[in-house]
Amino acid sequence: MINPDYVGHLAGFCTTISFLPQVIRVWRTRSVEDISLGMYTLFVFGVLLWLIYALWTRAWPLVLPNMVTLLLAGAVLVFKIIHTEKPKK
Repeated sequence: MINPDYVGHLAGFCTTISFLPQVIRVWRTRSVEDISLGMYTLFVFGVLLWLIYALWTRAWPLVLPNMVTLLLAGAVLVFKIIHTEKPKK
């Protein structure tokens, strides 16, 4: 019988690591033109809430993946904010 925590850890690993290519691309190119500020803002806030929930309920398979996802998605969000050109008047 498979322990459900193993499935949780594997799911957390897969969803977390999926952000790595985006972070690497943004880091290398400094291009954030096609990244949605609204989507990343809402997503980062949602991941923060998942992390709070995981810590609160001691859902350990959710803690580390959400911490890493928060860092990776947060990095993309910061790049989006920093590297978006301001409209010219």
